[in-house]
Amino acid sequence: MPDNNQRFISRLTRDTYALILAGGKGSRLHELTEWRAKPSVHFGGKFRIIDFPLSNCINSGIKKIGVATQYKAHSLIKHLMRGWSHLNTNMGEFVDVLPASQRTSEAWYEGTADAIFQNLDIIRAQAPKYILVLSGDHIYKMDYGQMLAKHVESGADMTVSCMEVPIEEAAGAFGVMTVDEQFRIRRFDEKPANPTPLPNDPTQTLASMGNYVFNTEFLIEQLIKDANNPDSEHDFGKNIIPSIIEKCQVHAFPFRDASGKRAYWRDVGTLDSFWEANMELISVVPELNLYDDNWPIMTYQVQQPPAKFVINEEQRVGMATDSMVSGGCVISGARLNRSLLFSDVNIHSYSLVEDSVILPEVDIGRHCHIRKAIIDRGTHVPPNTQIGINRDEDLARGFRVTNKGVTLVTAEMLGQSLHRITV
Repeated sequence: MPDNNQRFISRLTRDTYALILAGGKGSRLHELTEWRAKPSVHFGGKFRIIDFPLSNCINSGIKKIGVATQYKAHSLIKHLMRGWSHLNTNMGEFVDVLPASQRTSEAWYEGTADAIFQNLDIIRAQAPKYILVLSGDHIYKMDYGQMLAKHVESGADMTVSCMEVPIEEAAGAFGVMTVDEQFRIRRFDEKPANPTPLPNDPTQTLASMGNYVFNTEFLIEQLIKDANNPDSEHDFGKNIIPSIIEKCQVHAFPFRDASGKRAYWRDVGTLDSFWEANMELISVVPELNLYDDNWPIMTYQVQQPPAKFVINEEQRVGMATDSMVSGGCVISGARLNRSLLFSDVNIHSYSLVEDSVILPEVDIGRHCHIRKAIIDRGTHVPPNTQIGINRDEDLARGFRVTNKGVTLVTAEMLGQSLHRITV
């Protein structure tokens, strides 16, 4: 007999419409988001950031999905059309692109709440019982069915997915919640400088993941009320949540793994966090398991040949250690150590690449030495180039170097034409 709890959850997921907010600029990623929205940024060797919430939806049994786009959305829309148009529309399954199109006024999306308000007609046409609002720019694997079940069982009007986060990490970066013993939210502060610590751990705070579950009619009511408020910034964290926590049932859902510990979740919103999250993947047993057949991360990818390592001479060996190498790459008489290569990367003879994240279609010339770097898509690194070896020289050449010593190099920084680059 089928498990009754699973049948309960499957009914909930079928009655849920997911709306992914993917219009973020991601300005703290600097040049990585100069030509693409943050959810469209490459991650993990073959994926885009948007693939993680989308895959979570499909794996959770939620197959009615809208993606709200705004900032420099071309590459994101192209990725969605090529990689996520395979769902069976005859069975009511879809991933719809919802670009900012001035549906209700002459304004573009003015906040996270307004992005949904401007698409209320689409939501009403689907007539779901529940709305799942998701941030489109975080890396994690999560069964949304569990949060939906908790939302219904608790009788909440709104449920906020949250994480235990170190106070110094949350300060100025995340919405922070104060909850009672039943995890009902009693206070919500949007990106406070001094987050409220947890009662049982003064070093940690409860941070919002930017994922919410609503009863549909309740959400519509609150969005209309917010839209009519001329003083509102039309944002969930700044306006909607603080306005309803006293009179309405707003609950927190702690995101934990099967053992009850804090689950894997990364906000790759800075160059350092982006580099660190990618580098975590090459460890022997990474927290984020991309080889999990039970929870696959899906994406669009060009059909490519296997990676190739060629030339085996005394001082000229094509090899990689402690690294991930994607299809279409050719390592020709060069060494790769503790690095992650996306597709179609060529590294030529006598070069050494260490502790680096190399995005697609990068070509690294002979006798190069690259250390602790991010090389953006389509960049051609000239022969004899050193990157990440001397900070002052990198800065003098116009490269961006973070406080933690990660060096970002783009084609434009090397004076190369951008017209050939597919973002």
